[in-house]
Amino acid sequence: MPVRPVLAAAFGAAALLCAVAAPAATALSAPTETVTADPTAPISVDGTVTLSGTYRCFAGSGPVFVTSSLSQADARVKYGIGGSAALCDGVDHRWENTGKVTSEALKSGAAHVESTLMELRSSGIVPLPVFHAAQEQDITLVQQ
Repeated sequence: MPVRPVLAAAFGAAALLCAVAAPAATALSAPTETVTADPTAPISVDGTVTLSGTYRCFAGSGPVFVTSSLSQADARVKYGIGGSAALCDGVDHRWENTGKVTSEALKSGAAHVESTLMELRSSGIVPLPVFHAAQEQDITLVQQ
């Protein structure tokens, strides 16, 4: 089965559930599982953004991903900036996600990143997202 449609479906389901599950997920996150974003991120003329940072998590029963979104000017408008597989072994690791938005949507300057460590856990027919850690922070986009 192709990975992209599965990831797209998973991220869509996660986004839908975030509004309901985010407060509970933050409260249930283990204090030793973390995800952070670097304070600066490059943005190219064509709108390609690369977000990066660190994460630490422990083994789960399903695949775990680092997801990220970016907002600027209007906090209600978020742009998904990729997702990457995570290795949950209790050690600090680097993550990097790249995505492209229309070149007019984002520009260099202040921005807000939301990064999430999310597991897809089997639950009957459809895997459900389980949140290990989430972080929101301000960063600076730097034109390249």
